[in-house]
Amino acid sequence: MNSRVLVAKPGLDGHDRGAKIVARTLRDAGFEVIFTGIRQRVDDIVAVAVQEDVAVVGLSILSGAHLALTTRVIEALRATGAEDIAVVVGGTIPPADVPKLLSAGAAAVFPTGTPLDALVTEMRALTSVTSP
Repeated sequence: MNSRVLVAKPGLDGHDRGAKIVARTLRDAGFEVIFTGIRQRVDDIVAVAVQEDVAVVGLSILSGAHLALTTRVIEALRATGAEDIAVVVGGTIPPADVPKLLSAGAAAVFPTGTPLDALVTEMRALTSVTSP
């Protein structure tokens, strides 16, 4: 199964420490991780996801724009015929917004404070990647 994961920071949020920790954790768990860096446009995230043939796009969002940005990424993936790429979102996500993100098409939501082992377990379930 495809173990490639794109970790992206959409929008104007410039804080990437958490995204880097997630990227390193996933890499150490056996995933192939591509990190786009900060301040990425939705179209650029989708283009890289398709070009790199990833199984999952992980969005790290701390800016409060998680609903709009996640929806835009999911819609852009569908528009390019890449609806098979799962989208997960993590960051500063209020509990009330978790069901909204899932309804919008997010495969999983990881609010701030999610244990890293829980994140890895969920990502393995999404990609069928086993322990290294």
